[in-house]
Amino acid sequence: MKPVTIYTTPTCTYCKMSKEFFATNNVPYTEHNVATDLEKRKEMVEKSGQMGVPVIYVGDEMVVGFNRAKLEQLLGL
Repeated sequence: MKPVTIYTTPTCTYCKMSKEFFATNNVPYTEHNVATDLEKRKEMVEKSGQMGVPVIYVGDEMVVGFNRAKLEQLLGL
């Protein structure tokens, strides 16, 4: 399975939905809280051009927001 990385904030509803989706489908992921980790926030903006969360990477593919269909496709679910 491709590595999954998610950039989140604690108050983000779509971040919570994304993490619940990963848990339900037994998808391991690395989470970066960009509300407190300024380096990861800078990294997220530089890589994605986005200020909003979640920003999710499945391998090299970026998904902005919680897009179940796209995540299922990228993860082969």
